[in-house]
Amino acid sequence: MKELLELYTVFFRVGIMMFGGGYAMLPLLRREMVEKKGYVTEEEILEYYAIGQCTPGIIAVNTATFIGYKQKRTVGAVVALLGLVTPAVIIICIVAGILKNFAENPIVEHAFAGIRIAVVALIVKATVDFFRTGVKGAGAFVLFSLTFIASAFFGVSPVIIVLCCGVIGVLYGIYGTKKEAES
Repeated sequence: MKELLELYTVFFRVGIMMFGGGYAMLPLLRREMVEKKGYVTEEEILEYYAIGQCTPGIIAVNTATFIGYKQKRTVGAVVALLGLVTPAVIIICIVAGILKNFAENPIVEHAFAGIRIAVVALIVKATVDFFRTGVKGAGAFVLFSLTFIASAFFGVSPVIIVLCCGVIGVLYGIYGTKKEAES
């Protein structure tokens, strides 16, 4: 029971600081789940995040569910999910009640502009950290570059990109390791 309460609390903290959606959550999840709690490795959180992008639903919810499931199976998944969404439900209820009165207030507009800038900075930091962890070797760099170009310049769906890269990874695992073993 203590572990479940801790799981709920950790995801509650992530949920309360989650401004800007799934991408903004990435640095928070990494810090809490990898660095502080050690619930998952850096590679695992990247995998969960990638799968969370490909599956229906909200990336943050999917990722939290995967991490919770790893910790305490189905009960852990439910507890992590509840921990993550509880702050959002509370905040949405409060904001919905008062936003109508303050939405066009210049101070509120400036506050949200500042929050957006902070979110972008956090996403860039997480991207650099994950790049260092996930992109190792010339082949991985080429795949990263092609993926970036496909996404940024041609608007290819993240689902297609992740699936194609998964297939490439499987093929490399099968054929690339055979070639290395033969050498």
